[in-house]
Amino acid sequence: MILFESERLLVKTYTAADGDAFFRFHGDAEVMRFIRAPKTREQTDAFLLENLQFYLDHPGIGRFAVIEKATGEYIGSFSLLPLEDTVNYHLGYGFLQHAWGKGYATELVAASINYTFQTIKRDVIMAITLPQHLASQKVLLKAGFVESGTIIQEGENLKLFCLQQKKESSLP
Repeated sequence: MILFESERLLVKTYTAADGDAFFRFHGDAEVMRFIRAPKTREQTDAFLLENLQFYLDHPGIGRFAVIEKATGEYIGSFSLLPLEDTVNYHLGYGFLQHAWGKGYATELVAASINYTFQTIKRDVIMAITLPQHLASQKVLLKAGFVESGTIIQEGENLKLFCLQQKKESSLP
């Protein structure tokens, strides 16, 4: 199922047949450098099954495949997940190394904003990054997110970014 798209990208749910792509992403140490420790094939297979179950329990959110429209190729991952100990959701993204430096992150984040505000019906979108992940922070700031302090998630001290939905004014 396609969740949303941009000019060059499709964001869709993973399926049980996506094990190889899921492993290419989650098993690559360089891709995972700012996300978490890379996983083995066995771990990614189990993680994919967890993700598929998460879709059933939490429609519209989870981890999703990013596909390059022009080639139909899997190039990365997008996530929209609950932020630990809050009612808010945070987005996340990452790309396979051959897709770096092509502006995909900026395009993906911009496209995800409308999806999150309109389809998921959230008034605030959050994002978290490691303090040293400057490239991701630039993407978030460019998309209109505001740096909002720090937060501890899974034992990591992270920078927090927020984007508040602009309310339509009823004034003339």
